[in-house]
Amino acid sequence: MQNTPAPTPAGTGADDPRCIPHKLTAPLPVGPECKYPAYTADEQDVWRTLYARMETLLPGRAADAFLTGLAALKLEQDRIPSLADVSRKLQAATNWQIARTPGLLDAHDFFSYLARRIFPCTDYIRARSELDYTPAPDCFHDIFGHTPMIMHPRFANFYQKIGQAALACQDPAVEEGLTRIYWFTVEFGLIQNAAGPRIYGNGIISSSGETQHSLTAKVKKVPYRPETLAAQPYDIWHFQDTLFVIESFDQLEAEFVRWARAHRLL
Repeated sequence: MQNTPAPTPAGTGADDPRCIPHKLTAPLPVGPECKYPAYTADEQDVWRTLYARMETLLPGRAADAFLTGLAALKLEQDRIPSLADVSRKLQAATNWQIARTPGLLDAHDFFSYLARRIFPCTDYIRARSELDYTPAPDCFHDIFGHTPMIMHPRFANFYQKIGQAALACQDPAVEEGLTRIYWFTVEFGLIQNAAGPRIYGNGIISSSGETQHSLTAKVKKVPYRPETLAAQPYDIWHFQDTLFVIESFDQLEAEFVRWARAHRLL
């Protein structure tokens, strides 16, 4: 449910150590505690290449809220941004911060941070051979894909409530439904606007292939209702053939709160 990678061919990534969740034994560094790594010139160029590609693809496809958040963050296009700097901007906008994570986290650890308005974020970037897909989260997915939406106050509140609900969940069946809600909103959500559906889910926005696929007629678009999302299976290894469309971020949060309260999670 966290830092979901772009779709990859079936079977790849299963043994990648980056895909094995970490169980924390100490707190993650947060905000100004996140040190800037000694990136290579090639790693910086991978960021530039990915950013330039998505900058071309997203106009007319991305949600206004995402584009507004991206503009407000003023992420560097020519170098990998500092987690501490992005954290400072998030804190000023929505009182969220960033924690530097070594990779995928144990689910309980991950949601415990979300519940406190802290986003666990990687600081390593995919290899050049993984420009089109990666079997693991990386800082392009996390910084470029996730943080612009956390700049939106209503989405930021919804994201915290996802973490709070996950921590309260004791029923495996309800937990599976919550996983699916997370997948089809945070990672693969669409929002309706006057010109048609637009993308806000970061699993789409950080993948050029998924971005181009998601708004085509090949994808069934279904109105957002948490009960419907909770019943919808998904496959992480292929492009999605069903996506869910919210009317607004007010609706996204209000409907999720209704569902979570019905299951005694909030």
